[in-house]
Formats: sequence, structure tokens, C-alpha cells
Amino acid sequence: MKESELYAPVKAFLQALGYEVKAEIKGCDLVAIKQQAPTVIIELKLSFSLELVLQGIDRLALSDDVYLAVGIGDSSVKRRNWRNKQGDYKKLCRRLGLGLMSVHLEKEAGGQVLVLLDPAPYSPRKNKLRQTKLVKEFAARIGDPNVGGVNRKKIVTAYRQDAIKCAQLLSKQVSMPLKDLRAQSKVEKAADILQNNYYGWFERLSRGVYCLTDKGHSDLQSNTELSCK
Repeated sequence: MKESELYAPVKAFLQALGYEVKAEIKGCDLVAIKQQAPTVIIELKLSFSLELVLQGIDRLALSDDVYLAVGIGDSSVKRRNWRNKQGDYKKLCRRLGLGLMSVHLEKEAGGQVLVLLDPAPYSPRKNKLRQTKLVKEFAARIGDPNVGGVNRKKIVTAYRQDAIKCAQLLSKQVSMPLKDLRAQSKVEKAADILQNNYYGWFERLSRGVYCLTDKGHSDLQSNTELSCK
């Protein structure tokens, strides 16, 4: 598949909407003009990429109606990858004020062009609940136990730090009443942590009395990250 194969379907699509279309005008892949309508600029690429996004941003200096047109691969794997990432692509384009089109060149699609997003000024809406959770987690976390940018490693959250406090206390006792554990650890949600037992560290011996499981002892001994300094 060649990038130039995207041009004919997109041109036909715009012509059907009453636009006059020409290619390669002042560096723009496609320019479409119609009376009493904003000039439309479209950049064509076989895949969504940073290069395509940067081209779109540059074209915003020429028109507010800039679209990125992406060719959809002719294999099932490529189409699946596009579907999986399409939401993120739209989110990025929306934030940048760019439009997004998909151009389907499979034989059964017949050069179908779909407008997934029209360009519009972006006004971000803050998620108050997520903001509150962000600040709450920041305040609750002890120190800075993680390294930014590290993948495939468990994140030490405030919840995990509280569970570690409870586990460390229990590791020094055969068993311990929940009331005493909460008082000594100063973990307000100690009851929830022990009852939910997310990490498999705790075992209920009787009502309100807990001990540390073999897994809890093992994890405390083998993981240096299980410390709250």
C-alpha cells in the first residue's frame, strides 16, 4: 500500500460534499475549498505517527479545519491494532484541535472514508473525583518508594504501605487482636485491609484476631521494597 493511494478516496469523499480539491498545495497533501466554508487541509499517512501529528499542528497555522487521514491496513492484525488504539488517537487529536479520518482500502471496503472526529477548539474538563484521589494518594504515601518510568514492577501505593505496616507488626507476634493492631500501626483502614486480604498475607484465627500467613512471612523476607521508612 502506498500513501498516494489514500488521495483518491479522500478527494472523492470531499467532492461529494461540494468541495474543489487539489493536491500538494504549499506542502499540504490535500486542500479542499468550498464557498462560504472554511478551507480544509488534510494530511495523509498510512499509519498514525508523531510525524503526522506534527504536520497537522503545523497546518493549523493555515486553517482551523485540519484533518489527519490514516490508511487502515489490509490485514486483520493491523485493523485490530487500529481499533484498539483509535480511542487514544481521537483523544490526542481532540486536545490538539485536529480532525481525524480513517481510509479503508480493503477490497470489501471500496475506499471508504470515515470522519472519526471533526476539529474543534479544545476545552479540557477536569475530573474532580480523579483530582481528589490523586492528591489523597500523594498525601497518604510515605516517602517516595517508587522510581518513575519503571515498567513491569509493582507500584508501592499508600494501600500497600498500610498493609506492610500491619504485616510487619504481625510478623513479630503469633497473633494479634485487630484493635491492638490498628492502634499500634495507626492504620485507620486496618480492618478492611485484613478482611479483604488482597495480598494473601493475613489469616483470621477468630473474631477480631489475625496472624500472618506463610506467604506474608515469605514476602516480608524476600522483598526489600516491603518497608516503610
